[in-house]
Amino acid sequence: MSAIEQARLVREKKASPSELLEATIERYNEYNPHINAVNIVWLEHARELAKKADGMQSDAPFHGVPTLFKDLGLLYAGQRLSQGNKAVKALNYVPQETSELAARFVAAGLIPFGRTNSCEWGSLPVTEPEAWGPTRNPHDLSRTCGGSSGGAGAAVAAGIVSVAHASDGGGSIRIPASCNGLVGLKPSRGRVSLAPLGDEAGFSVHFAVTHTVADTAAMLDAVHGSGIGDGVVAPPPSRPFIQEIGADAGSLRIGLLDHDPLGMHVDTECRDAVRATATLLESLGHHVDESYPSALADASFPPRFGAMWATVQAVSRDSLSALLGRPATSEDIEAVNWAQAEYAARSSAVDYAKSVAASAMFRRALAQWWHDGYDLLLTPTLARIPFPVGSFTNDPNDPLKPSKLAGQWVRFTSQFNMSGQPAISLPLARTATGLPIGVQLVAAYGRDDLLLRVASQLEAAAPWKAFTTTALD
Repeated sequence: MSAIEQARLVREKKASPSELLEATIERYNEYNPHINAVNIVWLEHARELAKKADGMQSDAPFHGVPTLFKDLGLLYAGQRLSQGNKAVKALNYVPQETSELAARFVAAGLIPFGRTNSCEWGSLPVTEPEAWGPTRNPHDLSRTCGGSSGGAGAAVAAGIVSVAHASDGGGSIRIPASCNGLVGLKPSRGRVSLAPLGDEAGFSVHFAVTHTVADTAAMLDAVHGSGIGDGVVAPPPSRPFIQEIGADAGSLRIGLLDHDPLGMHVDTECRDAVRATATLLESLGHHVDESYPSALADASFPPRFGAMWATVQAVSRDSLSALLGRPATSEDIEAVNWAQAEYAARSSAVDYAKSVAASAMFRRALAQWWHDGYDLLLTPTLARIPFPVGSFTNDPNDPLKPSKLAGQWVRFTSQFNMSGQPAISLPLARTATGLPIGVQLVAAYGRDDLLLRVASQLEAAAPWKAFTTTALD
């Protein structure tokens, strides 16, 4: 059941929050040993929250609905957080404050009962941390569930929860949405507050993965808006996002990109999915032509993004040292992230400033295409179908190998972290063997409403509810 449907059960007194939670825990106990999606639980705390909710009358939109928080970035006072790192795991780190977004999840009536597995510091598009082991795709246990929000994606795909917190610094909401057959919206920069520790001006945004566009819209209504001291605040919507579901989208001008402008390989199945979606969009009255922003053919973008991404790993290493109370060593950090941190440490502040300035120019060049008259861009979410588990394992002889492989796979997502635009992955196709394939739509900055409107139109025309069967059933 969707989160909206579960909340309706509670509202109509056909189920209590405690009953929903116990059913969720039962499914977690049955399926999680096979997929390793959930790595930390606080069941007694969740049961206390559910028991308190049992006796409450509440107009919270998701009153009594169980959920999960990603094991990265989102603070929840009194409950463990490891950031996917083996040293933090060993430390049994427990935050003493709660992130603004976590508080909004709870205020919306959701009951968190644990955390979902993430790669270390969210640095890779798979979820195979040395600290916790790999999370497997519920549609094919031999394949990756994507990352870094792979645990969230696998937990929702397996039906453990209907909605789970996720974050996206280079595609980490959209990648697992594609791999697991889910809806994954990366909201506009500044749409969701990252208080108290995050910087809205950076690459990363936090939100969720779901099964339905309506759940995504209702969740965005519940959590969007600025927090104290936010550096970027997205323009407010003209009406609630849930009202975009089923709303008339008119006739839109949509650009089609089914290949990598820089010449990297794109699997035939991924290209076919985009072409089929273009045909579907045209049947719905939209105009689709082969056009895309020329900035996407800028060969300087990948190394520029990579350099700034490496800086994030260096900052994470320094934060780990502060948490441990001693300098972090290569024994505390996975080889790929240590190598990235070392690379960043050899760069100067001037090098970083040049990358920041270049990224601003890239953002403006990218936005020009939308300004010139296009409404949406249609692309594959990923260049290839999900890799076998173990493909991204750390290699001491080539520590940057996982990052290089990531660069070949994630060809269509990180550009829009740089630009801050909203983008959504929709599960509109499958391979011959049943693996989901996501298709991405990208809107101009601030037009999350338009994405949701068209996504709901596609969901109605080509429902993906049948895609929820898994290899676990």
